[in-house]
Amino acid sequence: MHRLLVATLPILFLSACATADTGSRPATAAQAARSPDTQWLSDVRAISDAGPNAQRREAIAARLDALNLSWRKAPFEANGKAGENLIADVAGPADAPILLIGAHSDRVAVGHGATDNASGSASVLALAERFQRQPLKHHRVAIAFWDLEEEGLLGSKAYVADGSTKPALYVNFDVFGWGDTLWMMAPAQGQQALVDSSRTATQALRLGFSPGEKYPPTDHLPFLRAGWPAVSYSLVGATEITQVLDAYAGKKSPTPAKVMQVIHTDQDVLGQIDAQAAVRGVDAVERALRDWDAKAAASASTITSETGR
Repeated sequence: MHRLLVATLPILFLSACATADTGSRPATAAQAARSPDTQWLSDVRAISDAGPNAQRREAIAARLDALNLSWRKAPFEANGKAGENLIADVAGPADAPILLIGAHSDRVAVGHGATDNASGSASVLALAERFQRQPLKHHRVAIAFWDLEEEGLLGSKAYVADGSTKPALYVNFDVFGWGDTLWMMAPAQGQQALVDSSRTATQALRLGFSPGEKYPPTDHLPFLRAGWPAVSYSLVGATEITQVLDAYAGKKSPTPAKVMQVIHTDQDVLGQIDAQAAVRGVDAVERALRDWDAKAAASASTITSETGR
C-alpha cells in the first residue's frame, strides 16, 4: 500500500495473464476441513510473518502449491527496480474470457504488512480456493500477486505494459482486514452489473456497502488507465471511508481512520486483523462475482439474439 502525507497525517494509499484452464486438482480433505476464517487467518499469518517481500512471495507460492494450482513467476524491471509478480491459473472453461483477481504482496519496511496487504492477498487466495472448488460457468479465473505496489504500482503497471491478455474484468483487493462495510471502487461507466450484484450480496450478509469512483489509488489504476475494466474492494469500518476521503481532500481530522493509524507503521501486525469480518467480506465478493458471471452470460445471449434478428 502506497503512502501519502497530507497535513502531517499518514494517509491511506491503498494500495498475466492466465493461460488455458489446466484442470487443477481440488484442495485436500485436510484443507477443506479448516473453517474459512481459520484458513484465511493462517494465510495472513504466513505472509505477514514471512519477512521481506521475496519471502512473502514464497509464502504465497507455498499456498498455491498446496492448492495444486499452476502458477508462474513474472519478473519485471521498472524505475531502476527489479520486481516479480506471481500469476496463477485457477479454473473455468478454457475458451472463456478471463476474470483476473489480484492484490499486491509487497509491504513497506515498517511493521509486518498484515493489513497492507497480507489481508488482500489472503482474500485472493480464499477466492481462488472457492472458484477452484466450484468454477464459474462463463469466465476463466486467474489470480495475480503484484510486487512493488508500494513503489508506485510497479507490478501491475508492468503486467499491463507487457501486453498481457486483457481480462474481461480485473478485481483488486487492498486492505481487507476488518470492518463492517465493503468499499468498492467502481468507475462511473461499465460496471453497474457488478455494483448491483455487490449491493445484493452485502444486503444478504448484512454488510454495509459503499461504491463509487472516489477511492485511494491502488493496483486497479494501471488497468483503468489502459482502458481495461477494473474495480477494487476494501473492507473497513463505515466511518473510515469519509475520514480517508477527507484526508485526501486535505481536511484535518481529530480522529484519523483506524487504517491510517495502522498501515505503514509498527502497528500493522496480525493483532489488528478480524478474520471473521474479513471472511464475511470475501463471502460477499464471491456471491457478487458469481451473480455477475451469470448476468454477463445472460447479457451476451440477449445481444446475440438481437443481432441475429
